[in-house]
Amino acid sequence: MSPAERRRVRQDKSKPLVVVLKTWLEQQLARVSGKASIADEIRYGLNHWDGLTRFLDDGRIELDTNIVERGIRPIVLNRKNALFAGHDVGAENWACIASLIETCKLNDVDPQSYLADVLTKLVNLWPASRIDELLPWTWATERSTNRLAA
Repeated sequence: MSPAERRRVRQDKSKPLVVVLKTWLEQQLARVSGKASIADEIRYGLNHWDGLTRFLDDGRIELDTNIVERGIRPIVLNRKNALFAGHDVGAENWACIASLIETCKLNDVDPQSYLADVLTKLVNLWPASRIDELLPWTWATERSTNRLAA
């Protein structure tokens, strides 16, 4: 559905349920001990209510974070590998490379092709004043422009 249609459906079907949920949470908070862990959880939800209900007014917002979670899964899986970097500088280098690879993926750039090309350019004394041209999103745009020109 379009964002406008999603918003309309959410306003019609979800908003009444969300209003009832908020009322129920407030009632439950009044019933439980203020020191109980469930009270902390309810207060957390109520304190973040605007963020939790933002999806009602914006049809572009997804109802879950599955897309983001799938996107960061490779980084999370590699987190243990970074523990064996040897020292802090090695871990920082690992984080830079992992971020660069994931940025390539987000920009539909093949990480292996990108790294091979960029490392070759750097070894061949690419000018520091043009380093922005080697960022994944710029690199991808330039490559597609060069293909169209050819």
